[in-house]
Amino acid sequence: MPTPLHAEPGARVRVRDWAPPGHVRTPAYLRGRIGTVERVLGPFPNPEDLAYRRPGTPLPLYRVRFAAADLWPDATPGDTLEAEIYAHWLEDA
Repeated sequence: MPTPLHAEPGARVRVRDWAPPGHVRTPAYLRGRIGTVERVLGPFPNPEDLAYRRPGTPLPLYRVRFAAADLWPDATPGDTLEAEIYAHWLEDA
């Protein structure tokens, strides 16, 4: 697992373009995309561990905002999408 990112609200982050085997919660359409940390939600057990009945290491969870036009070319300008993403999936943009 990559070193988890520590970011503050307003930071630009990139979702890792990564495809680890097994259960993951990060949507494929967000991988490699850049967004802005909207808020830090705090530490939560890693669901990728819990899915395999391993103790879930607490990791920071972030709410990240993306411009919809950066995700889908026919999106309405100004629309956004927010996703909750664990720190180990994020890197500085």
